Amino acid sequence: MSGDRVEAESEVVSGQVTIPERIRRELDIEDGDALRWALEADGTVHVEIDHRYGETFASFEGYDGDAETDATTDHDAWGVE
Repeated sequence: MSGDRVEAESEVVSGQVTIPERIRRELDIEDGDALRWALEADGTVHVEIDHRYGETFASFEGYDGDAETDATTDHDAWGVE
């Protein structure tokens, strides 16, 4: 991130807002990333970006059925390398 202030504006439509392209590019926000919002008592909003590179279903290779597995033990590990 550059150290310069980046300002941009967007409009709320049907309760949703688009993150301006300049901000997405500066923060390297991509499809599949998660945003965590925190509202402080003084009205300040903090947003934390959880970059989830490669964690979307688009990159999931699946299970081809050839390997013997124990679903109880292996369930959360399938597709993770």
